[in-house]
Amino acid sequence: MQRLGKNAGRYCGETIDIQQVLQQIDQAATAKNWARDNDFLAYRREGPQPRAKVYISTGIHGDEPAGPLAALQLVEEDLWPNDVSLWLVPCLNPTGLRLNTRENAAGIDLNRDYRHLESPEIRAHVEWLERQPNFDVSLCLHEDWESNGFYLYEVNPDDRPSFAEKILAAVAQVCPVDLSPVIEEWPAQNGLIRPNLNPADRPRWAEALYLVTHKTRRSYTLEAPSDFPLPTRVAAHIAGVRSVLAAV
Repeated sequence: MQRLGKNAGRYCGETIDIQQVLQQIDQAATAKNWARDNDFLAYRREGPQPRAKVYISTGIHGDEPAGPLAALQLVEEDLWPNDVSLWLVPCLNPTGLRLNTRENAAGIDLNRDYRHLESPEIRAHVEWLERQPNFDVSLCLHEDWESNGFYLYEVNPDDRPSFAEKILAAVAQVCPVDLSPVIEEWPAQNGLIRPNLNPADRPRWAEALYLVTHKTRRSYTLEAPSDFPLPTRVAAHIAGVRSVLAAV
């Protein structure tokens, strides 16, 4: 499978009607008995025999449409393990999705705002997160318009059992993996980046850094390659999420 060659200096691929997608997610979640939060766009599904708590978010960058579509398909298909409870945030940046821009309508990169909380979207998100329990693992679904294939970041400061290899093996069945030795200026091995991060040293926090500081000790950021067909990127996210749900 080859890159499409559409992206030039930015994401130039397919876009989605985010309002329609969110309506479809809401309809499917309601039909499948997910609980919707009254104050924030988020859903919760309690497993009948829960032993693990998994958090999934997407849509924080408006030029990354595969994540919300993956969330929609996952909710519609309803193939969740009975022993896992789930928290789903299907779109953190709806104004950016409408504009096809990384930032929100005010020009703020929401995925750099989790330390200073300058945007109303991230203030609301953090307020919601503070009301939730701690999670066993968090999954943040992203895309990279420059990438040669799928890759992921693992933040696992306590060296707990890793899901990284399982994610990559599952994704490789449906999407090329980026095998570059350096990705986004980080050393990488077979599509895996394990960044050496000290939160105190970073002035601008991504969602994953906030999560691993306050809500979980295992965080994975899944990066689908957005110069590949949109269905391939959606399939990559779904494969990655399902691999974690099967192993957690």
